[in-house]
Amino acid sequence: MQPLVSIIIPHWNGIDIITECLESLQKATYSNFEIIVVDNDSSDDSVNHIRKYFPKVIIFENSRNEGYSGGCNRGSEIAKGEYLLFLNNDTVHQPNWIEPLVSLLEKNPKIASVQPKLLNYYQKNLFDYAGGAGGMMDILVFPFARGRIFTEQEIDTNQYNLKEKIFWSSGTAFLVRKTAFEKAGKFDELFFAHMEEIDLCWRFHLLGFDVWSEPSSVVYHKNAVSLPMYTEKKYYLNHRNSLTMLLTNYSLPLAIYVLPIRWALDIVAIIYAILKGDWKHIKGIVRAHAWIVFHPRKLFNKRIKVNAVRKVKDKTILRKMYSGSIVFAHYILRKNRYSVLTDKPRS
Repeated sequence: MQPLVSIIIPHWNGIDIITECLESLQKATYSNFEIIVVDNDSSDDSVNHIRKYFPKVIIFENSRNEGYSGGCNRGSEIAKGEYLLFLNNDTVHQPNWIEPLVSLLEKNPKIASVQPKLLNYYQKNLFDYAGGAGGMMDILVFPFARGRIFTEQEIDTNQYNLKEKIFWSSGTAFLVRKTAFEKAGKFDELFFAHMEEIDLCWRFHLLGFDVWSEPSSVVYHKNAVSLPMYTEKKYYLNHRNSLTMLLTNYSLPLAIYVLPIRWALDIVAIIYAILKGDWKHIKGIVRAHAWIVFHPRKLFNKRIKVNAVRKVKDKTILRKMYSGSIVFAHYILRKNRYSVLTDKPRS
């Protein structure tokens, strides 16, 4: 029998969005799954709509908006599946997309997480911004993806059609072993939204697991529906959560070594934003650094949690990362995506 997959969808408003997603899931050829929608206190009658038109969907009602990380954690607590499939509500899917993901985890117990190929909903031959064909990371904790570096997205010409090890799987859609998810401590709810899946995958690596991309599974994503691009909140969360990972997931000596370099690049980003008159970006970066300065206890507590699961040393983690600065390589050396990804062989 096919193992049970629990599809967990955090949701906050947008009846039309969740409807299209659930209608797409009804066409899935995988036969053994449950759907759990975690409603983060929607104000648009989403819950009653789902109950009326999708009666088989399990609904967990939050009394407040707990974001992506909290919503997914609540869903995992009632999930019955051996595997958890975390999914954005603004996605549609090819009918046979679940089978390849399950098959890869079934074949290799060292894999904790796997993501499908993510393409843009509106331009279906364009890699999606939020994960492309698998997430990567540089040593300064700047994430990028196969198919997308910063704001530049590639056309899908089957250049990433081989399944491959990656550093992080996108929260847009990814399958995890429930046992590994719980062993890693679930999503850190300090993050609320953005990069919480990267933080989780980092802990998978610290536990000795691998993360893979499976491009024979395809999902289409309406990027930035929940939180629009180029908003101060999005800049703030991205910078704050990236800095939080740097300061808590690295060993203390390495974090102290890397942090000044990261500070310098953030200062450059502020100067560039000033020249462009991008005040939202400036305020987002400043707010992120202010949060880091004024919340040392939260950072300390997170370090304790990370160290509790750490089984692998930093030198092993660094071999899974891009060895330089993606900012310097892309913007200064003008390296294209292919040369960046082939600079260093994958471990």
